[in-house]
Amino acid sequence: MNEPLIEARGAGRILSGEITTTLVSDVSLAVMPGEFVAITGPSGSGKSSLLYLLGLLDLPTAGEIFVGGEATHALDENHRAQIRLASIGFVFQFHFLLPEFSALDNVLLPIRALGRLSESQGRTRAKELLATLGLAEHIWKRPDQLSGGQRQRVAIARALANEPSVILADEPTGNLDTAASAQVVAILRQIVDVDKKAVVIVTHDLTLAAKADRGVQIVDGRIVKDHELPLQSAGRAS
Repeated sequence: MNEPLIEARGAGRILSGEITTTLVSDVSLAVMPGEFVAITGPSGSGKSSLLYLLGLLDLPTAGEIFVGGEATHALDENHRAQIRLASIGFVFQFHFLLPEFSALDNVLLPIRALGRLSESQGRTRAKELLATLGLAEHIWKRPDQLSGGQRQRVAIARALANEPSVILADEPTGNLDTAASAQVVAILRQIVDVDKKAVVIVTHDLTLAAKADRGVQIVDGRIVKDHELPLQSAGRAS
C-alpha cells in the first residue's frame, strides 16, 4: 500500500499574543501519490495556513506533519529546508520570481540550492522544463518582460525543478485572466495524470477546484468535508 507523501495528524496552529488566534485546529489529512486535492473554504478559514503547515513553511503548535513518513516537528530548520527543497514544490498567487533574474535563472535557484546537479546539468534541466511549459523562446527574459500567465508558468517550472513528489499551490490562478488560468489548470492536471505527482491547491476558484480528484473544505480552521469529486467534474478529459 502506498505511503502518504505528506500527512497532517491532529495538526493545529495557534498564534499567541494579546489576542489568541486559532489558524488551524486538529486537522488530519493524508496526501497520496497521484492525487489532486483542492482545499476550499471562506476567506480566513485557515486554507493557506494549512498549506504552509503541509509545506513546512510554518510549524504546528499541536500535532505533527509527516513528509515521506518522516516526522518533521523536531527537526532543525536546515533539515526542514532540505526536505522542502527535495520533496515539495511551491506555486503562489504572486509568483515571487526574482525580478532581476531571467526566467532560466529563477528556475535554477532551487536546483543550485539543493546541489544534486552540476551547473551544466541544472541548466539543461531548467531549459527542458521551460520548453515543456511553452517558454523555450523566453528563457532569457526577466519577469517584467513576461505576461502574467508566462510568469506563473515560470513559477511552475521552478516548483518542478528538483523533481518533488508534491506540488503545493496557493491560489495559483488568482491573479490570472481566464485563458491563462485554463492553461495553468491544464498544467497542474498533467502533473498529476502524466507525471504521477501529487498536487494540493488552495483556491476560491470553483472551476479550478472542480478539476481536482478530491475536495477538502475548511471552516474556522477545521476540515468539515473531505470527499472524492465525480470524474465528470474533475474534468480529466477536458
